[in-house]
Amino acid sequence: MPNLKGLLFSQFATEGLAALVEEMQSRYTAKKGRRFNHDNVTYEISRPVLSDNTIEFEISSKIPEDEIKTPKAMQSYFQQIKKILAKGTHKPESIEMENIVWDSSKETEKKRNYVKLQYRFPLDDLFDNKVVAKRREKVMSGQPDPSVPNSPSTFTKAGSIVLASVRENMHQFSKDSLAELMDANKQVKVALKG
Repeated sequence: MPNLKGLLFSQFATEGLAALVEEMQSRYTAKKGRRFNHDNVTYEISRPVLSDNTIEFEISSKIPEDEIKTPKAMQSYFQQIKKILAKGTHKPESIEMENIVWDSSKETEKKRNYVKLQYRFPLDDLFDNKVVAKRREKVMSGQPDPSVPNSPSTFTKAGSIVLASVRENMHQFSKDSLAELMDANKQVKVALKG
């Protein structure tokens, strides 16, 4: 059973990822749910899941099947994406090629191949005690910090700052990870046209 810390961190991690979804959908072409399209590639950012004192989430991108027709070419596309991401700063816990069959109206099936990245963070890696202490000092000296929530679940200003840090760090990390995936897709698409 999750503890209070896990539940609160999960709530604020959810807020961080939701803010990223909104940001990407306003910047690019919004699609249903938590998806958006950029440069003929559909991306999706999952909701976080609390599991064994870790927050897990996934970022995926559809392999552009109108540009890459054969299963062999799709596998090659996936391998190139995987190779680029292995050199990146934000390495996912796992990188998989997933085939999703979607039957929206019970009449048609659509097969879509996705690159799926899974990330996993221990709860204590979602904030930095030194940063929290510095922010607390500033707030206590009278400097406003509008990103710090007034949460009834925390009893101290430091606790509220930790929750703000969880939200901000989840947002920034997922944004950076998404940028790496978007750049990898761009590089592979350019190489294929090359």
